[in-house]
Amino acid sequence: MTKSFFRDFMDSSPDLNGKNILVTGGTGSFGKEFVKIVSERWTPNKLIVFSRDELKQYEMAQMFPPEDYPFMRYFIGDVRDEARLEMAMRGVDYVIHAAALKHVPIAEYNPMECIRTNVFGAENVVNASIKAGVKTVVALSTDKAANPINLYGASKLAADKVFVAANNLSGANGTKFSVVRYGNVLGSRGSVVPFFRKLISEGAYHLPITDQRMTRFWITLEQGVNFVLSGLAQTRGGEIFVPKIPSSTIGTLASAVAPDLPQKVVGIRPGEKLHEIMVPEDDGRSTVEVSDRYVILPAGRQRLMDDWIAAGASPVADGFAYSSDQNDEVLDEVSVLEMLALTFPGESLKTMANKMKRREGDTPESLADTDISVSGAPKKRRRKNV
Repeated sequence: MTKSFFRDFMDSSPDLNGKNILVTGGTGSFGKEFVKIVSERWTPNKLIVFSRDELKQYEMAQMFPPEDYPFMRYFIGDVRDEARLEMAMRGVDYVIHAAALKHVPIAEYNPMECIRTNVFGAENVVNASIKAGVKTVVALSTDKAANPINLYGASKLAADKVFVAANNLSGANGTKFSVVRYGNVLGSRGSVVPFFRKLISEGAYHLPITDQRMTRFWITLEQGVNFVLSGLAQTRGGEIFVPKIPSSTIGTLASAVAPDLPQKVVGIRPGEKLHEIMVPEDDGRSTVEVSDRYVILPAGRQRLMDDWIAAGASPVADGFAYSSDQNDEVLDEVSVLEMLALTFPGESLKTMANKMKRREGDTPESLADTDISVSGAPKKRRRKNV
């Protein structure tokens, strides 16, 4: 993969030693990777997982046993419950808000449930954070929040607005709120790569493709966590951080995953775009650029714009927009495999490519080993008293 295509987003990160951190939706793909990375790099005082599912919390506690991770805490709760959030945030320094309802068709069918979690939940996180005296909150967004055409995207756009505006409520010396917005996460739960691999393991004779022209931004889970951590370190309050990441067509991704399988066009689902955008042209007028990201600033916050420019950022060109079909960094099949190798460590490119192939005479049974396991298990920690 061309070197400029991969950025680790590790140029800046906060010091989390001795700090109290809470992650909403912490049992999801992002939350698990976040806990894994934070526990490898720092020794926080408390790392709190806040989520609704007791089984997932139980399973996560097996991954991070208390004898090796004595700082881990688990709170059952829902972001719809402001009082529970406020209780969980007592003494917390940093909040990472990852909880959301994300499935596009399900959100279309259950709109008010999506709004209660994604929009009202965002408001509850803001109110609880201010009341609890949290220092900084970083909320996860999505490329679907930019010029949204589905309810999920619209709800996340509303949530983005809630977090940006929250800086007006917290005051100059209060809680700082910012947002990170990035594209599709390779290998995350519910994403297209695990779906393709599942089909291959079941003996599929073709891969379903929505549209050969469709393009998407791609980021690895580790990159996503690093980007959130860097946003935590860099925020002044009110920014929407957008990483510079590559894009590809869905057809290129499918060809890389299974070069010998034909592709069947099944059409775009309701609520899907042909191409995604992360910085719309209208937002470009208040966007600055640094080496590894774009930073969308609140309209009318000239002082914040001046601070970023003084720190080395540059305003983007007039008429600028950042979309997956106009991206200068485009992945080919080889670079897709290299990103997959970063997503699924321990597999050589050749081994991965061979596992993804369907050879003549293969049966579903012989293809059962195509499910390359994610490293997942965190590195063993030395026991520390916290």
